[in-house]
Amino acid sequence: MSEAVTKEQVLDALKRIPGPDGKGDIVAQGLLSEIVITQGKVYFSISVNPDRAKALEGMRVDAEHAVKSLPGVEGALVTLTADREPGSAPPPSQSGNGAGGNGASAQSSPFDSSGPGQQAPTGSPGKGPGKPQGLGTPGQQNARPKGTPVPGVKSIIAVASGKGGVGKSTTAVNLALGLKALGKTVGILDADIYGPSMPRLLALEGKPQELAGNKLQPMEAFGMKVMSMGFLVDEETPMIWRGPMVMSALSQMLKDVEWGELDVLVVDMPPGTGDAQLTMAQQVPLAGAVIVSTPQDLALIDARKGLNMFKKVDVPVLGIVENMSTFICPHCGGQSDIFGHGGARHEAERLGVPFLGEVPLTMEVRETSDSGEPLVVSAPDSEPAKAYLEIARKAAAELDQAKGGGRAAPKIVMEQ
Repeated sequence: MSEAVTKEQVLDALKRIPGPDGKGDIVAQGLLSEIVITQGKVYFSISVNPDRAKALEGMRVDAEHAVKSLPGVEGALVTLTADREPGSAPPPSQSGNGAGGNGASAQSSPFDSSGPGQQAPTGSPGKGPGKPQGLGTPGQQNARPKGTPVPGVKSIIAVASGKGGVGKSTTAVNLALGLKALGKTVGILDADIYGPSMPRLLALEGKPQELAGNKLQPMEAFGMKVMSMGFLVDEETPMIWRGPMVMSALSQMLKDVEWGELDVLVVDMPPGTGDAQLTMAQQVPLAGAVIVSTPQDLALIDARKGLNMFKKVDVPVLGIVENMSTFICPHCGGQSDIFGHGGARHEAERLGVPFLGEVPLTMEVRETSDSGEPLVVSAPDSEPAKAYLEIARKAAAELDQAKGGGRAAPKIVMEQ
């Protein structure tokens, strides 16, 4: 077995790659990002002028080949990170994917890196004279969705939160299993690149198998297809990636995975309202979003931001879930509203969006999440499981209404 490749070996190999101007090399010119090496896979980006990103694809391929030729390297993810100077205008968009103000990337697959992929947008607004930028134009409210549908997937639902720590991933897993209990074929994508949770929440180990055509076979748990960056990197490896690399990895986990025929793909989004959410809204036709919050005002402030973000990019909000709605004592069965109670319901009513339900906080929720045995399948008669199943029923009904009611298709419109 070959010894593990080192960062110094990678840098030495890349010193043979000339820089964009033909003078010096990409290492000496300081064009490389942090180099991440995990289990034989090498990840890094090369910073280039955005106007030359397409012309410099050959440089990226040369760098990729140089790294892949090293003993101990099983694959590489090499990205062109097209940074621009502050205030500069974005380059013309290609294939409907506009380059944003903080960069665009062209890259190969993160799984094999055998060929160039599509440029990934950042969703940052351009500097146009007061006109909306991005996908869609005024008057196209009823046009078909922009972005490329994922083959075989009928509907994609984003589960999001304005902040971390509100139980979004646990909700996403149990929502997905609730939809499966309703008779739907379901997959779940863990889109939280920096903090993937699905391997632990579903007790999955190992790596997805590589298929023909540079595709990956998703893992499976409880009859669901599952994909996560956590399957590709070690649990303790930090992902020191810039925005364009995250967005490109997200795009390819959607489109370079053999999902098969699914009624619903549930996407566990990273917390917040940044690049990942905009990438999802721009690159695939999201059918709707579910917002997760706890009852207290501090969490609701951030949940409000998440909800308004999806409204701005014209993605239907299927509803709000109040997680940790009340604490149920495992000893006496008494209830304590340690985070308050009813805040998410009130917020849903105030904003005019559906309220999907309340999930109590119990010891079972924590224990089954840690053990990889979600409540909906391990204890379907428990109070939290019943709540998740009811949330799934309401979300499915809202999804059917959104699809049948002619709601506007997802598109990005940035206000200047």
